[in-house]
Amino acid sequence: MSVTWKNWAKNQVAHPIAISSPRTADEVSSIIRRAAEQGQRVKSVGSGHSFTSTAVTDGQMLTLKHFTGIVSVDRDRLEVTVGAGTALSDLNTMLDSLGLALPNLGDIAYQTVAGAISTSTHGTGITLTGLAGQVAGFTLVDGLGNVLRCSESENAELFALGRVSVGALGVITEYRLRVVPAFRLRAVESAAPLNSVLDDIDTRVNDNDHFEFFWIPHTKWALTKTNNRTEDPLDPLPRVKGWIDKTFMENVAFGAVCRLGKMRPQWIPRLATALPSSGARQYVDQSYKIFASPRLVRFYEMENAIPREAVAPALREIRSMIEKKNYLINFPVEVRFTAPDDIALSTAYHRPSAYIAVHMYRGMEYENYFRDVENILKNYDARPHWGKLHFLEQERLQTLYPKFNDFLELRHRLDPQRVFSNSYTQQIFGD
Repeated sequence: MSVTWKNWAKNQVAHPIAISSPRTADEVSSIIRRAAEQGQRVKSVGSGHSFTSTAVTDGQMLTLKHFTGIVSVDRDRLEVTVGAGTALSDLNTMLDSLGLALPNLGDIAYQTVAGAISTSTHGTGITLTGLAGQVAGFTLVDGLGNVLRCSESENAELFALGRVSVGALGVITEYRLRVVPAFRLRAVESAAPLNSVLDDIDTRVNDNDHFEFFWIPHTKWALTKTNNRTEDPLDPLPRVKGWIDKTFMENVAFGAVCRLGKMRPQWIPRLATALPSSGARQYVDQSYKIFASPRLVRFYEMENAIPREAVAPALREIRSMIEKKNYLINFPVEVRFTAPDDIALSTAYHRPSAYIAVHMYRGMEYENYFRDVENILKNYDARPHWGKLHFLEQERLQTLYPKFNDFLELRHRLDPQRVFSNSYTQQIFGD
């Protein structure tokens, strides 16, 4: 009898034959070999925070709940070995207790280490890469059941091509990550006119360790956030104010606004004016507490990476399109920045990147809006986040990633029977 699995946003549903929770890489290997012999598919699943069907299968589903925690720490090299199923939120607190931290994070931390890295998840900071750029090594079980240890000195081709793999090369059970000494950030959050932010975008990005902003559709406002390293004493948001600002206003109250907008879409432009604030706030806290915030309101998301210099004209086109087509958008548009890297399927491969993410409240129609945004960003050679909704297929993706065919050749060697395939790999890799 099959079971049912749903992702965080509940837009992806799977009915696998069974859900297994192996405890060792050898057990993972046995499951994969047995599935291959029986002509079944295998997918590993983390916290289900991908919006695409990357983890969906009608075959065997694996959870990595026993591959968690810090396995070892190398303080001389500033590296830690961690189970691939570890939630980023848990890893952050573990590292902090050791006086260590990840150098950069996204704005949520529900994902597992494997899920975040394999889909090219990132934070913001023009001198910093996404999470995959912090990988020094990993252990992968391929489609033949081989357990492969990968680094710059061992299985180097797989390391070079496979740090972002969208789950198509095998099941990753362990990572070796580069870390830094724990550090504090000063966060400054305020509202500013969108035109002002875009006119001054280079200064804002270059002059801060981390800069991002959220434009509120149907308004002229953007909510900006700068995070900079500091040696100043901890000065976090007071507990009550922090709960009001971060949990109540950004989740409970915002969720109520979204629900009301879903029931009365014509009210959305007026409701949007309730989001921006003319006030500013500053606080100092440990880095991981500043980077990630609670996200209790469920939504659908599409995000694309474009060349950094294209962000202002691209966002202005999106704004004009929303106005022209009279879309009613009840979620902010998020914009972030990262450094280039050398990872084959990274969205920032060989170019400084800006990321434009669009969202829609769960249960509302999103496809036409997302497609129109994607069509605008195609003109800027946009690369889609692998874990977020998009409509691109292999033919287009091959033009965006110079090493795309090298990845396909490696995949053919590691998974000739396509044990790890599903509808999503068919879309993006053309099975």
